[in-house]
Amino acid sequence: APRASPITDRRASAGGSRGARRMFIPKKNRIEVYSYLFKEGVLVAKKDFFKAKHDEIEVPNLEVLNLMKSLKSRGYVKETFNWQYYYWYLTNEGIEYLRDYLHIPAEIVPATLKKASARPVAAGGRGPPPNAERLREGGEGGEGGFGGGGGYGRGGGGGFGRGGGFGRSMGRGDSSAPVEATA
Repeated sequence: APRASPITDRRASAGGSRGARRMFIPKKNRIEVYSYLFKEGVLVAKKDFFKAKHDEIEVPNLEVLNLMKSLKSRGYVKETFNWQYYYWYLTNEGIEYLRDYLHIPAEIVPATLKKASARPVAAGGRGPPPNAERLREGGEGGEGGFGGGGGYGRGGGGGFGRGGGFGRSMGRGDSSAPVEATA
């Protein structure tokens, strides 16, 4: 009989062809993570496998990461990873799955799907821009706002784009300032 190599023995004992191991997560912790995810609609976790507890939930961070990896592989959450943090967003299929798993009625929806309270609007249908008062202070053709006198932005100088470029000295003053004659 052919002798099995240590590599194949290890793979067979791990439960998969790639050596992946399954993690036992207590049902209490699973329900706590799923409940938080359903309530908020999003979940954030630091990529730290040795962190004792998650920042928001009283569950080990490794369990949160593995539960969310499982939900992602089934298409129940979308994942974004940025600066060592995972961001997971519930999909519509994920909402249905968690609603069924947690026995939640259809009237209750995650916080991401709730309508935000609208800000007050003028009678014309649109509110004024946030800095409307500051724009009006300069008057019609005066120095402030969009009216003349130096143009929009950092003052005169002409040119295109954001300013600068080749041939402009940085130490020179504002080109729209009056030049004093010395004679």
